[in-house]
Amino acid sequence: MAPTPLDQHLLRPLASKYVWWKTPDDAMAMPERVVAQVMNIGDYADVQALAAALGDDVLRAVLADAQAGQFNDRSWAYWHYRLGLASEGNVPALPLRRFAG
Repeated sequence: MAPTPLDQHLLRPLASKYVWWKTPDDAMAMPERVVAQVMNIGDYADVQALAAALGDDVLRAVLADAQAGQFNDRSWAYWHYRLGLASEGNVPALPLRRFAG
């Protein structure tokens, strides 16, 4: 996901707020990670701004490409329902870490 100038304007402040362990420049190297972090732990206003600016298709793509540990159970279920990717009681399992061997 290559951020557009609009995305940059929106995501940079969110990166510094929600990806606090990296500089905004480092976080913006992986904008989908910033989006996933806001989807997972963002406050209501930030989540609404993100959804309005990026649209459901981008949020679906971030969810589809999520890595293990990016979402908690509650956020995973919420976004699957919110984006029409699950029916009641039928949310896919969270991504799992896989270890070789």
